[in-house]
Amino acid sequence: MNHPAPQAISHNDTLLVTLTGEDRPGVAGALLAAAAQTGAVVLDLEQAVVRGRLLLTALLQPSAGAADRLAADLDAVAEAHGLTISRDAGQGDNPARRTGRASVVVIGAPLPATGLAALTAAIGDQGANIDRVRRLSRDPVTTLELDLSGADVTSLRRELALVAAAHNLDVAVAPGGLARRGRRLLVMDVDSTLIQDEVIELLAAHAGREAEVAAVTERAMRGELDFTESLHERVRALAGLDESVFEHVRSAIRLTPGARTLVRTVKRLGFTVAVVSGGFLEIVGPLAAELGIDHAHANQLEVRDGKLTGRVSGTVVDRAEKARALRKFAEAEALPLSRTVAVGDGANDLDMLAAAGLGVAFNAKPVVRQQADATVNVPYLDAVLFMLGISRDEVEDADDADDAAGARDGSLDSSHV
Repeated sequence: MNHPAPQAISHNDTLLVTLTGEDRPGVAGALLAAAAQTGAVVLDLEQAVVRGRLLLTALLQPSAGAADRLAADLDAVAEAHGLTISRDAGQGDNPARRTGRASVVVIGAPLPATGLAALTAAIGDQGANIDRVRRLSRDPVTTLELDLSGADVTSLRRELALVAAAHNLDVAVAPGGLARRGRRLLVMDVDSTLIQDEVIELLAAHAGREAEVAAVTERAMRGELDFTESLHERVRALAGLDESVFEHVRSAIRLTPGARTLVRTVKRLGFTVAVVSGGFLEIVGPLAAELGIDHAHANQLEVRDGKLTGRVSGTVVDRAEKARALRKFAEAEALPLSRTVAVGDGANDLDMLAAAGLGVAFNAKPVVRQQADATVNVPYLDAVLFMLGISRDEVEDADDADDAAGARDGSLDSSHV
């Protein structure tokens, strides 16, 4: 059938059409076919489905003299599909979107209405507008991404952090638009972040001094002790261990749930991934190689005649060195710091988190949660993906496409919870 070409339109009349009801295939197609029959112009089209209920909205510009026919045809579409229709005649398109685009990601386990209400109220108080909302995950955590305009990222980040802490939510605020896309550098701490363990405590267990070393580690991670001094104190407890202990410890390491998923997914997106650790390269290096991580920087233990001397070799990887490493990796990858993401849990990660474009505190000590850009307090490292706007469905679809479902690692996939 030959369709008449749209007539020249000399007016600015528009028709906002909303269809609601039970979702079924072909609704959008039927609506657009009806619009096409009258030569209407599509200015906007949005659709959402929640628990099988459809919300389809179209902003149409009728051709001259065809507004009544268009309305009648749309009513017929609604009746044929058992949907409710509303039509709102008006003038013009949507108002121009304000500048100051930002993305807010909120994670709850569960996500209470009280917390979300407080969060959205704070956004409004900051003068920002919520333009779109989409769900990134539903189980075992609920994650929503809010697309904002009119936002000041620095101010909003500060205010929403207070709301998140009061309502036990995890929140990340980041620039929107193109800043949300493209290649990035992801830098992670290792102990209690990429892995569930503290490597030095695993080593100390072979020397019978695990409890003593663990107590010092805990104080250092809370920021109560100078990291370098505490490192030397703990390493002295390892003097005399045979270097074969490295192999034993490597086999005992437990990856954090979601670690493989996080690394695998961001590598698919072309990210560079690095680990920077106050632990030891003898353990971190092989682990990074196994996961396909691009860079690894950590302390090195001095070994003589096959025995640990109780000393470290070279520059100590403390909080300042971690930040320097992040900058070095970013420079090597020709990426600005705004395109870097750092993840850590302890006080020695603070400089690295502050230097990164997005610093994420992962199940962190209070001092770190208070200063980081974003927090993740669920035990799944791949929740960091949500902070980058990547949904659970997108991750699982990519896994299925690569025939990698068998490699999932107890992450946020609800079948592993």
